[in-house]
Amino acid sequence: MKLSSLIRQHVAALRALLVLTVIVGGAYPLVVWLAAQLPGLDGKANGSIVQAGGKPVGSSLIGQLFTNADGTPLPQYLQSRPSMAGDGYDPMATSASNLGPENIIDGPDKPSLLTLVCTRSQDVAKLDGANGARPFCTGGGVGAVLSVIGPRDTSGPMAGQVTHPVRVISVNEPCDTTKAPFLATYEGVRVECAKPDEDYSIGQLVPIHGASTASPEVPADAVTASGSGLDPDISPAYAALQVDRIAKVRGISADQVRTVIAAHTDGRALGFMGEPSVNVLAVNLALDGQRVGG
Repeated sequence: MKLSSLIRQHVAALRALLVLTVIVGGAYPLVVWLAAQLPGLDGKANGSIVQAGGKPVGSSLIGQLFTNADGTPLPQYLQSRPSMAGDGYDPMATSASNLGPENIIDGPDKPSLLTLVCTRSQDVAKLDGANGARPFCTGGGVGAVLSVIGPRDTSGPMAGQVTHPVRVISVNEPCDTTKAPFLATYEGVRVECAKPDEDYSIGQLVPIHGASTASPEVPADAVTASGSGLDPDISPAYAALQVDRIAKVRGISADQVRTVIAAHTDGRALGFMGEPSVNVLAVNLALDGQRVGG
């Protein structure tokens, strides 16, 4: 190939690069940005910032914690759901837990997902004067899981199941934290508490449903984090659970709190998608009587 032809090709390529850079890297983003600044679109495009008293206090799309410096919930405010994003609702660390429904055994330094749910349920119940009992949780707020050790069936529909338990251990209740396991006996065998450094993986894991109903008083969103860790909303059921506590601390009637919550409750999208939700920040600003802008 002649040098002149090679130069022409490179010049053409450079010219195309410059033109596409101007169009795709400059003009197109500028047009999109200008369109986003049109009235009615500018608020969402700029982060859906919520202002109170002329100052930004958050975003209607990103949740936040209403706790003191020690992480203790402030009782005068509606509380958000748990968050796994950084130290809680950190937009720079948006994430979810990688724990799944089979994560039921506590580690030495890390509770299982089941125990996290059980503990959170007890904490919410204590704060709001509710019943924190839920299926597969002990009264002490850990996962109600047994390791059942004994000979197993080797064939038939019960293959792999322990046929005659000889030892049963409550794996999430260490002996140094409980005087007696949540269950006295299992199939006629005395239930033991877990001893440090003992391996109970040889046993069959048996989650115990317990006496709690399938619909616990503390709703699911009060004890589980969202996929992003930034969910700004809670369910109407969780909001309703907090009404009496907020009314008592603020010295107002429960009906006044319910009215504020109802004013900031959104229904299902298009009338049929998703579930109704309550925006926590909007409710708390309204409770404080602040004039809100966006």
